[in-house]
Amino acid sequence: MTYVRYEYAVLRVLPRVDRGEAINAGVVLFCRARRFLGARVGLGEPREAALRLLVPDLDLDVIRERLAIVPLVCAGGTGSGPIGQLTQAERFHWLVAPQSTVVQAGPVHTGICTDPASALDRAYAAMLGLHDPR
Repeated sequence: MTYVRYEYAVLRVLPRVDRGEAINAGVVLFCRARRFLGARVGLGEPREAALRLLVPDLDLDVIRERLAIVPLVCAGGTGSGPIGQLTQAERFHWLVAPQSTVVQAGPVHTGICTDPASALDRAYAAMLGLHDPR
């Protein structure tokens, strides 16, 4: 069992960037050694309700659309736009770059694992307060 290093960032929704209030909405994970770049995103009703409390007129459809783009960029290839044509490392760094938008990544953290896809699932469950089925 060989452990490899990975990097990940939590994706956050900041409905009012100027106020700095954030709701976790996903995780993007990159493991160069295993040539893995993936993301898990989703709000669910409790997070959507929290966002509506923060900004009652927030367009949640726009937020869902912006979140849905992240896994497409991670996958690359046809339908992922110009950023999706970059290398995995370039796509990861583009996704986690500081931005003043409603969906943005938190700080990049590192870890070690044997299976990046499983590490992504665990990070998603942990960062969004979900029950990890494993």
